[in-house]
Amino acid sequence: MLILDEQLQNPDIIVAIEKWYPGAVTHILRLRPNSVIKDDNIATLLHAAQRPTFVTINVNDFWRKIQAHSSYCIIAMAIHQDEWPKVSTILRSVLNIPQLKTRANRMGKVILARESGLKYYEENNQVYDLPGIEKG
Repeated sequence: MLILDEQLQNPDIIVAIEKWYPGAVTHILRLRPNSVIKDDNIATLLHAAQRPTFVTINVNDFWRKIQAHSSYCIIAMAIHQDEWPKVSTILRSVLNIPQLKTRANRMGKVILARESGLKYYEENNQVYDLPGIEKG
């Protein structure tokens, strides 16, 4: 399951992702309807979902701020809000990297996706580098 952060509510994002992603795609707001979800509550909501991958463009509030956990994955994309049309393409490139292709391999990682490359950390907080994402 892919869960998109609240800044990624444009329905065109889900439509674009559903064209290639075989699993469920939803928004974080659907996990707790009719309520305000603060960033510090995201981990609690992710624990309640079935091994989700959470996608956000809010790098400042997630990268090196949220604790990695084996029951979820977080992908923080370093793009601006007005670059939302890139989300599907970037996400697809990230999920095509062999070390991140399967849900089992992604769980427990907090990933930073930048044009210059990918970084991630796990529960030990050590940061690891991965090759850059494909442009396209």
